[in-house]
Amino acid sequence: MRRSPDTLFTGAFLWLTLSDLAYFLAEGGLIGVTPFFVTGPLDGGPTAVGVAFASFSVATLALRPLAGRWSDRHGRRPLLVGGASVFAVAVLGHLLVTDMFWLVVLRIMLGTAEAAYFVAGFAALADLAPPGRAGEALSYNSLALFVGIASGPLIGQALTGLGGFALAWAGIAMLLAVAATLATRVPETRPPTTGPSPPVPLIHRAALVPGLGLFTGIAAVGGFLAFASLYAADLGIHLWSAVLGLFGVVVVTCRIAFATLPDRTAPLRLAAASLGVSAAGLLVTAAVPTAWALFLGAALLGVGSALLTPAVFAAIFGRVPAAERGSAAGTAGLFVDLGFSGGPVALGAVAGAAGIPAAFVAGAVLTAAGMGLLASCSPQPTPADPEVDPGAA
Repeated sequence: MRRSPDTLFTGAFLWLTLSDLAYFLAEGGLIGVTPFFVTGPLDGGPTAVGVAFASFSVATLALRPLAGRWSDRHGRRPLLVGGASVFAVAVLGHLLVTDMFWLVVLRIMLGTAEAAYFVAGFAALADLAPPGRAGEALSYNSLALFVGIASGPLIGQALTGLGGFALAWAGIAMLLAVAATLATRVPETRPPTTGPSPPVPLIHRAALVPGLGLFTGIAAVGGFLAFASLYAADLGIHLWSAVLGLFGVVVVTCRIAFATLPDRTAPLRLAAASLGVSAAGLLVTAAVPTAWALFLGAALLGVGSALLTPAVFAAIFGRVPAAERGSAAGTAGLFVDLGFSGGPVALGAVAGAAGIPAAFVAGAVLTAAGMGLLASCSPQPTPADPEVDPGAA
């Protein structure tokens, strides 16, 4: 029996989501463990933590657009399987790291793998989504990402407690091997072409303004994720991973409860509102140096983050034809990389000079600027036909 073209929860969609779950559990483990690896065995400070997180995205700044174009020309599946596999090898390489130089080298290798997996995954997701339901598809699929952020640090902390950093790296690499195996079950989703196709843009202009707004939110979240665990420890919270866990749980809950919202509203206006909530969460965290304020701020940041990415990508994929989804995802991915690289570095510099709360204030100012940018954009109606002219951007 052939599936209805309006069916979202197909076998391919579920295999992709399960692969993403294993992948982001591993990435969540890295987010939780890496700051303690830098400040512990490598004897680094807050600035070194920011550099470690930033170096993850250095390679992706150059490679995401290339990965997007490659996936539009040759397919999504090879980049999914290859990206997860290379990520696993790079994590195992942490077993040999004894100084910051080699950690940065491996983090760049991780960023290369991330470029391939991320772009291919988002393009495949847009291919699999029924018309007019890209935001809903991303809301459900991205639960894997935030379950990973919620649970990965707990797994990383448990593995580190049981067997030190060596066991943590081995366990994270095992999760990535599972992700690569599950990705082999995802069929190729790239739309078939008939005859010569026009050149695929390396940088897709339909993603530029939405991507800039996304950057401000990602940069603030990247800085929060880099320093929340250390700040929790400073406040006397023994189970530091619970802060990131709460953030992930709130995002997961909101993604489920409001999965269809990005497809039923003006997506850029929704993204602007989410940035405003994120700014409020960061200000609460910075203004009141107590455990309850940190958890409240993490919850508010989770609410704001829950709808930001689905809304932005719904706006972007509503502006591009199917044959250019990889390029659009790659361009948007540049802003994700800039956020995850620039955010921790900039907020790390602020933290080093004035303390972690000041870094959270800087993140709030950045998200407020993004809110103003997206709120000033004209509302874009969701097109009935996903094969729209990219010039509509």
